[in-house]
Amino acid sequence: MRGRQEPQVSMLTFIDAETRVPPNHPLRTIKRVADEALRALSPQFDRMYADGGRPSIPPERLLKASLLIALYSVRSERAFCEELDYNILFRWFLDMDLMEPSFDATSFTKNRERLLRQRVGQQLFDKVAAFVDERGLLSDEHFTVDGTLIEAAASLKSFTRTGGDPPADSPDDPGNPSVDFHGERRTNATHQSTTDPQARLFRKGKGKEAKLVFMAHALMENRNGLLVDFQVTEATGTAERDMARQLLQEVKTDGFHPATLGADKNYDTRQCVAELRQLGVTPHVTQNTSGRRSAIDGRTTRHPGYLVSQRLRMRVEEIFGWIKTVGGFRHTRYRGLDRTGLAGYLVATAYDLVRLIKLLASAPDTALAA
Repeated sequence: MRGRQEPQVSMLTFIDAETRVPPNHPLRTIKRVADEALRALSPQFDRMYADGGRPSIPPERLLKASLLIALYSVRSERAFCEELDYNILFRWFLDMDLMEPSFDATSFTKNRERLLRQRVGQQLFDKVAAFVDERGLLSDEHFTVDGTLIEAAASLKSFTRTGGDPPADSPDDPGNPSVDFHGERRTNATHQSTTDPQARLFRKGKGKEAKLVFMAHALMENRNGLLVDFQVTEATGTAERDMARQLLQEVKTDGFHPATLGADKNYDTRQCVAELRQLGVTPHVTQNTSGRRSAIDGRTTRHPGYLVSQRLRMRVEEIFGWIKTVGGFRHTRYRGLDRTGLAGYLVATAYDLVRLIKLLASAPDTALAA
């Protein structure tokens, strides 16, 4: 029998968001892990806010909202707040009832400085990584490092000579004036972006276009392809190699014992290889023999572990692919290194949580209760 649309709507409806979310929904696992990590940071949140005054949006809610933005590829914080008005799943994840109004997008902006001062993004990432490590899902010895470019929220038109005269007003469009920089030699030593001074003009390789970018660095453990560290720095020609040493030193401080480090041929320099060996780490770096002699010789490449590291290191490209496409971090929405770094930690945390769902899919209850 054909169903008919009932023109008379119910005058009173009771909806329990908990019953509307399927029991096997992957967001349930993410919520349990995120809530556990945020409970551990609760004393830190108490110190961030004054004892008196008007109550703010809970910082736990803002951080979980940032995870949702990455997980569901929401284009902006303002679009998320609009969707929060009618998305029951989002409200359930943020522990909001259906009668509570959505918060304003400026809540993210007003609380971001507090999160930056207390390095909350990094602490949340570390808490999730510690949760994963406690369940034996992280390798203690074998890691991979790599870097990628993140486009800055600045146009090439804003890259002007330092200390030079401001550009003249354009008659065509005052809000987006035409700028003719063809034939002008522009470098980071002589020019700077007026929109984001910390962005650097950089190109990925010969024949590639130059862009204003930051550089993101990922340290991945080789057992399950999970991130153990993720940082954003200025883009320079040596940033990747410099950060490799720093990332290894930090994971050693966290209790890891790195024995090998896989990397691409950009890390194949005598200085980088020597520094890794000084740290007691065997550099499983791809040999770069294009018109030069590699710093890696047969003493390293003859071992089967070198080939394993070379095969597994390709997983880091999957991380960058997810972060840039699903996580929306191909182009930062924020100006400045600190704000971009905070966004990077939140997207990296979202990636680890997605990977965790798949790893715990066989026995989620046992693993989560461990």
